[in-house]
Amino acid sequence: RYAAVVPRHTTRKSKIGTGFRIAVLVGWPFLMVFTKRDWRGFDQLTDQDGGIVVATNHTSWFDPLAVAHPLWAHDRPPRFLGKESVFRVPIFGWIISSAGQIRVYRESSEAVFAFRDAAAAAQSGECVVVYPEGTITRDPDLWPMQGKTGAVRIALESGCPLYPMVQWGSQDVIGPYKKQLRLLPRKTMHVWLGEPMNLSQYRGQKWTPELLHEATDQLMATLARMEGEIRGEAPPAVLYRHDVDQGSEQ
Repeated sequence: RYAAVVPRHTTRKSKIGTGFRIAVLVGWPFLMVFTKRDWRGFDQLTDQDGGIVVATNHTSWFDPLAVAHPLWAHDRPPRFLGKESVFRVPIFGWIISSAGQIRVYRESSEAVFAFRDAAAAAQSGECVVVYPEGTITRDPDLWPMQGKTGAVRIALESGCPLYPMVQWGSQDVIGPYKKQLRLLPRKTMHVWLGEPMNLSQYRGQKWTPELLHEATDQLMATLARMEGEIRGEAPPAVLYRHDVDQGSEQ
């Protein structure tokens, strides 16, 4: 286990990589021009030092931008867990690699190293962003699916707080599993950050699959409830289940 040392968190002034600077140089004005914003809950980060783990829902290929925008604005440069194949895309792969994003080797025993790297990053003061569903939701109504245990494991391993985050609106820019880009009229990116989950009952225990899934079910129920608040709808009583290879668990 990592030592319980709480460093000052990584900020926009930290050494975050050339790729990160390039992404911000291009992405910030783009998002300011083409999106409207409804951000809530981020003021709590002002008094939260040390690393954090953020678990968010996944509705579109556009939502990493929607998620990164308020985190950067509140001085928390995000480090995403991403599929290893994305790192091999020309130019874009170099940018995200230089930006310190964390590779996930799906369908491989090396997937465990992503969790190790993510826990170490959080413990060193980084803001680590995890998609606990592991992929864009397959729920027909775009509710969060049942989650994988990676976010909880990283939070427990690092000793850092786990924040639930919900975004809504990115699916109107790029629909799930579609390649249509609809920037106009401008869409509102609703991004809400909840209070950190209480994981105290799980710390100090043996992290069995049952324990990790119990905590993850609580996380996903929280995400579904928060999404319901944004949408003004009641989430499903039972979340959609989509089985993917355990090597892709995030």
